[in-house]
Amino acid sequence: MSELGRLVTELQVHGVADPALPGNRGRRGGAGPSDHRALTIDGTTVMVPVYNTAAKASPYSLEASGNSAVALANQGSEALRPVETTLEPAFYQLSTTEGVPYRSIALLHGRDVLATTLLQTCIRFRDRTDSCQFCAIEQSLEDARTIVRKTPAQVAEVAEAAVRLDGVKQLVMTTGTPNSDDRGARLMAETAAAVKQRVQIPIQAQCEPPDDPIWYERMKQAGVDSLGMHLEVVEPEVRRRILPGKSEITLEHYYTAFEQAVEVFGRGQVSTYLLAGLGDSAESLIACSDKLISLGVYPFVVPFVPISGTPLEHHPAPSTDFMVEVYTAIASRLRASDISSDVMAAGCAKCGACSALSLFETDR
Repeated sequence: MSELGRLVTELQVHGVADPALPGNRGRRGGAGPSDHRALTIDGTTVMVPVYNTAAKASPYSLEASGNSAVALANQGSEALRPVETTLEPAFYQLSTTEGVPYRSIALLHGRDVLATTLLQTCIRFRDRTDSCQFCAIEQSLEDARTIVRKTPAQVAEVAEAAVRLDGVKQLVMTTGTPNSDDRGARLMAETAAAVKQRVQIPIQAQCEPPDDPIWYERMKQAGVDSLGMHLEVVEPEVRRRILPGKSEITLEHYYTAFEQAVEVFGRGQVSTYLLAGLGDSAESLIACSDKLISLGVYPFVVPFVPISGTPLEHHPAPSTDFMVEVYTAIASRLRASDISSDVMAAGCAKCGACSALSLFETDR
């Protein structure tokens, strides 16, 4: 069993108490790994919750060690484990000619991943009886830390600078769902084309399944290298409770969309998020992952982390044992397949910082 994998799972489940040590402080709110900070442990960079309620009560904490080093401490143990905090990227100091800070357009995730939310609003978000209950997409907008829509030219400008100044290796683009049949695929295609004109960097696009499958080909031709379409949860009752609006898109519809997308992007270049700990049983998550792998889709399983200010901010995270059981089973199935996070061109599974699954794949 993976020793590092279990430790990372522990940290992502419990969070880490962070006394504001220097480095890239991560972020609060917004889409993606909110309330997190990037830490590097034994050469592996992971996103760990530091700002939510659970982290305040965590048995783990960061401590200064020497003049500039950082260590991870575990209550009840005198042993300290050296960790590294990522540096604030150089591109954060820049702004566009219109005066928009680059960090309001895209952010550094993990150690070398640039991430942006192209549309910082969603057709469901304002009605909490309809919105995804864990979502915080508009929080960073309300706090004036981002802008409502990033233009293709803006994203391309920031991507070029992030590659040149900070050695960024991939771009992940997500979006709130617009009121259009393409579900954001048009935004993805236009932005990917603009980025690839400025800098050659692998790109993952993330959106809901578009009504017309022609958009998979259009995104691919525009420069999107891999695609994410996120299920989040799988059991019918859990979907209705956690995704009251999005659950109207059936699992069968998603499975059809996955098949269509894999035909365009190839096996292992399509992925989906599965949030463990919101009510799905281990058996359901493993069975769904079996189905996904058979379709050529990477099941990126992530422990649910409650985000402050959302309806689920006090929902407990899953236990370490639960996550280890799920990771172990799915990693075994991935090893027996032709799909792995390592060969994905770009995306959350390629980065792997929000989950320990890739560590179980390689048994680290």
